[in-house]
Amino acid sequence: MADVYSILVVDDNLLNLKLIEKVLTKEGYIALVADNGPDARRIAAQEHPNLILLDIEMPGEDGFEVIQKLKNDAATATIPVLFLTGVSEVDIKLKGFELGAVDYILKPFHPQEVLARVRIHLKLSIATNSLVQDQARKLRQLTQAQNAMLPRPEDFPDAGFSVFYLPLEEAGGDFYDILNISNQITGYFLADYSGHDIETSYATASVKALLAQNCTPVYSPRESMKMINDVLVEIMPKEKYLTACYMHLNRGTRVMTIVNAGHPPVVYMPKGKEPFFIKGQGDILGMFADATFGIKKIAVNQGDRFFIYSDGLVESTEKKISWPEGIKRLLSILDGVGKIDLSDVPNILISRLFNGEPVPEDDIVFLCIEV
Repeated sequence: MADVYSILVVDDNLLNLKLIEKVLTKEGYIALVADNGPDARRIAAQEHPNLILLDIEMPGEDGFEVIQKLKNDAATATIPVLFLTGVSEVDIKLKGFELGAVDYILKPFHPQEVLARVRIHLKLSIATNSLVQDQARKLRQLTQAQNAMLPRPEDFPDAGFSVFYLPLEEAGGDFYDILNISNQITGYFLADYSGHDIETSYATASVKALLAQNCTPVYSPRESMKMINDVLVEIMPKEKYLTACYMHLNRGTRVMTIVNAGHPPVVYMPKGKEPFFIKGQGDILGMFADATFGIKKIAVNQGDRFFIYSDGLVESTEKKISWPEGIKRLLSILDGVGKIDLSDVPNILISRLFNGEPVPEDDIVFLCIEV
């Protein structure tokens, strides 16, 4: 069945209203009519027409007020509006365009001009909607591809981790990975990209490949990060970078090596003891060819837990929570967490931190690791 397009005509002059309604109906359009602003907005919200022809000069709520309210309502904001006006002054036309009108038709109008402009703007609207849908489809594909690259705990049963991941946009700017370096060694990597554009999300695949190539038994954790940084300096766009934390757990020697690349401090919770921060100074990745990284080596025991996270977990511009204040709050929510099953820890801590469901201002990654 062919698509049927509906057009809302708004005019307090009933003769004009009937004339345009008749012209549109004869051409196969569904004509919706209103002779005042409030009715027009109600019909627009309920029926969501493909186009609105709106008279400027109406008693009470004039066309300028109507379009302003239409554009401020999410349900009607994207509907194209053409003004019907008997005034030819440039200022009036400019005001209409500034408020969001896509075109205007001067009164007295010719039926064929009305039809021609309706067709033009329906075509433009169809093309725009098609473009939006195409971009949304590509973003969904990108999101699916990115999510497929993020390891799940069930895929790495010996790695001993659980995770909370919530991107701010369709394609997140933060990234984590789990690496089976050997049967005794597991690598845990978490990175926070600068910016949230599509370009940075594509970098996820590059970093994942670099981790697989360079996080091996042949290289020390510091050497692995140095080699990854050298490549990123060459391929990252100018002024783009990422902060990162790389944790290298050798269960044979019971040593956790932490490499900090400009990232927030790791939280360490020895089994049965109070949690504390492990701070390490280090340069960001992808910016400096001569970058140096902070290294910490910790003797660990079975049951010890570590927590690494992106800054979206601890910072809030809206609530004016700074990074130093935010990490103190993080420590305060860890009470009793050592007795909670690892798989439940991320969601419980997120709920504590955000008093229920988080409303992120930034990407959030929260990685919980148990030795």
